[in-house]
Amino acid sequence: MDRTNEGLKFLGAKTKYSFDYDPSILERFENKHQENDYFVKFNCPEFTSLCPITSQPDFATIYISYIPDKYCVESKSLKLYLFSFRNHGDFHEDCVNIIMKDLIKLLNPRYIEVWGKFLPRGGLSIDPYANYGAKGTKYEEMAFNRLMNHDMYPETINNR
Repeated sequence: MDRTNEGLKFLGAKTKYSFDYDPSILERFENKHQENDYFVKFNCPEFTSLCPITSQPDFATIYISYIPDKYCVESKSLKLYLFSFRNHGDFHEDCVNIIMKDLIKLLNPRYIEVWGKFLPRGGLSIDPYANYGAKGTKYEEMAFNRLMNHDMYPETINNR
């Protein structure tokens, strides 16, 4: 019997959206390929949060890439979790770091990076990037190298 979905509350259930930041929504399942290093990448082109000062909406694409260890994040729970930022007031840099830290707490991945590409407001876009590699492993060095070489070739304006 396949027990891949065992214990998952959101997958296959009617969607109920939380309008307040809620990391308890996140769910995980066992990585069936723990012997392999591989990336899992999520793109969320409809991420929204609120400016904590003006309460104006901020729109972004959030990119999440990670190398799982024992667990993978269940995608529907991740979607609902990201949606829960809709009425959450925080700066762009905070949102990216909160997302990364919540996923580290849930998954304890070998490596993870979260990149927010926020649309311009007031003529300025902000693209925070955060990453983490498991301490004392090759992934810690990987995180340092990727951070130091991140976005070395800035994009052109026509991809927004």
